[in-house]
Amino acid sequence: MDNKVKSTINDVAREAGVSKRTVSRVINGSPSVGQATRERIDAVIKELNFQPDKQARGLASKKSYLLGLIYDNPDALYIDQVQRGCLTVCTNLGYELVVHPCHWQEDDFVEDCLNFISRSNVDGVLILPPVSESKKLASALRANNHPYVRIASADLDDHANIVISNEREAMQDIAEHLVSLGHKDIAMISGPSPFCSSRERLEGFTDSLKKLNIDLPAHRVIEGQNSYESGLEIAKNIFSGTDLPTAIFANNDEMAAGVIRVASDLGIKIPEQVSLAGFDDNIFASRIIPSLTTLRRPVQEISVVATKKLIQAINPQNKAVEQTTVIKPYLITRESTAKCIKED
Repeated sequence: MDNKVKSTINDVAREAGVSKRTVSRVINGSPSVGQATRERIDAVIKELNFQPDKQARGLASKKSYLLGLIYDNPDALYIDQVQRGCLTVCTNLGYELVVHPCHWQEDDFVEDCLNFISRSNVDGVLILPPVSESKKLASALRANNHPYVRIASADLDDHANIVISNEREAMQDIAEHLVSLGHKDIAMISGPSPFCSSRERLEGFTDSLKKLNIDLPAHRVIEGQNSYESGLEIAKNIFSGTDLPTAIFANNDEMAAGVIRVASDLGIKIPEQVSLAGFDDNIFASRIIPSLTTLRRPVQEISVVATKKLIQAINPQNKAVEQTTVIKPYLITRESTAKCIKED
């Protein structure tokens, strides 16, 4: 067949030697088609470069094949990684992604999200932190029978509706790393206290240090806003004193980058005088000088799993999706941490 002519579902059925209905079932992820038949149809679809008509497909199944992504996060790098993960799944399974930024602390944000779902006619929504921490939004989605999956740092929902980045447990890795280097006087630049992720990281870090017989006193914990600018201001405050900590953990890489900038301006050497670690492993973490020791949050992997879970919620008959619930960030050691040289 001349592939320059747009192939139809009838062409696929004829070439695969099956009915049009069988091809339709494969396209829509029905489990009622045998594996061998499914593979033969998939091969023909690829060979003919067949693209299902989304409008006709949606009319037949009463679905739009649109997924919504709801977020309120100023970190463009994080949002980019989330979308890359989501689109990997959407492309393979025939869905499109519609994004909706919101302001989760506004009084009408739940109504705004519900209006977005209605207006866009999405089949379900993925919800990113900190929006995903809202019990009110989750309750409204359930009440309106809108499929959803939350990405969060704690177990806030039924496992079918959540993918957890286990940040509390991950903090043990960074605590053990710093203590293994001989650090005892450690400071933390925490994230905004209303965020669940900030509390999980702070409590996880404090508890992990305590198990290692290291205290994290209140004066060594300063709350930041997860922004580069707040990292700058807090670093100026820390470095203005005479009693410097030997190590600093910043709640995210943005604030850690602010610490590196201030240290450079003041002639304070990292890691020779102060070790520094962050969280996220953003793209610049390996490119700044010194390169940053950090906890890598596998954002794309989390997004892939969450998108598959959402499609499972939309299509309960399709069992060919992952059921992973918890994914743990992991330690990446680089140049910004070193052995403590300060004597007791």
